[in-house]
Amino acid sequence: MSFLDNLENNLKTLESRDDGVDDTRRREKDRGRALAVGPWAERLKREPYAQTLMRDATIAGRSRRTKVNLAWIDTTLRLEARGHRLELRPTPEGVRAVFLHEGKDIADEPVDLAGDPAKLTNKWMAILDEQKRIDEARAQALEFED
Repeated sequence: MSFLDNLENNLKTLESRDDGVDDTRRREKDRGRALAVGPWAERLKREPYAQTLMRDATIAGRSRRTKVNLAWIDTTLRLEARGHRLELRPTPEGVRAVFLHEGKDIADEPVDLAGDPAKLTNKWMAILDEQKRIDEARAQALEFED
């Protein structure tokens, strides 16, 4: 084996060790975050706030003739309708309600799990009502063009 081949093998070995260190650090960081988020995630799943929010959002969506999709993704509760999402995300400081449209954050606010989810439901439904108005205006404009 030539000197250059040996040098190249040594460099590859060192690079692979560096990747392993980064992976270990990332795993440790992820584990630490999961431990910090754990109590809030457990509260979100166990307390009646999330169940009431899901029920109220489904009923409010039905009265607006809008399907509300519900999903638990890891520790996050996601409600989705008309291209908008409401995600309840546990953080080390508590649970946050994040409003998203097309993958972009619109708003972010803290959630009181001991409080009433109706305020959050009404805020999200107001956003969906505005989106419905925009969608209907677009449909009329397209209809007018034809």
